[in-house]
Amino acid sequence: MPTTGLGTVGERFTPAGGACYGFYRFERPYEVVTRPGAGGRRRLGGVLVFRSKALDGETTDLAGVPITTAERVLVDLAPWLDDKRLGRAFREAIRLGRVTAASVRRTAERHRGRRGAAVLDGFAVRYARIPYRRTRSDAEGRALEVLHDAGCPPPLVNSRIAGEEADIAWLDRRHIVEVDGPQYHRFAGEDARKAAVWRRAGFTVRRVPSDVVYEAPGELVAAAWNR
Repeated sequence: MPTTGLGTVGERFTPAGGACYGFYRFERPYEVVTRPGAGGRRRLGGVLVFRSKALDGETTDLAGVPITTAERVLVDLAPWLDDKRLGRAFREAIRLGRVTAASVRRTAERHRGRRGAAVLDGFAVRYARIPYRRTRSDAEGRALEVLHDAGCPPPLVNSRIAGEEADIAWLDRRHIVEVDGPQYHRFAGEDARKAAVWRRAGFTVRRVPSDVVYEAPGELVAAAWNR
């Protein structure tokens, strides 16, 4: 019995599939299965069963388990998530190498008219060139989106400058922005050392807490322009 977006397919479906692929946390006291066919969803003990007539070409195997493709998982998740959570799932799916923006767009277009598919397609078009695969965290991926939307020139991402890896950097302006996650305070000494190396190399360095990326993106943009 396959797992999908919510669970399994061949049985194949979606939220649990997102957990299998690693880009969406599915914390429910049941599994979700999708079977070919028509009809509404039905709960059978610890299994929630969906039916779909549009599984052709959108199933695969993961560790020997039949499952909907990661792209289809995103489409199946889209009706149940707000834009913020769907955006995070989209970024993580690309960062983890499960999908590409192009493959998400193709799948979203096949499901045009389904709730949430247009939003997903919009992400794939708008952020097609963002190098999520080079990011180390969702905060970095979201930071690249914020900078893109603000019209900032595309930066280098997690590239080595003066022998040290910098989160986001513009060589022409000799400017670096570091996105500090919750672990920053545990490694403050090491981060200060790296910043000193960059400054000696002629770079300006600005630090932005990861929560600012989500809650006050204007501060990130100001840091990018060194204002």
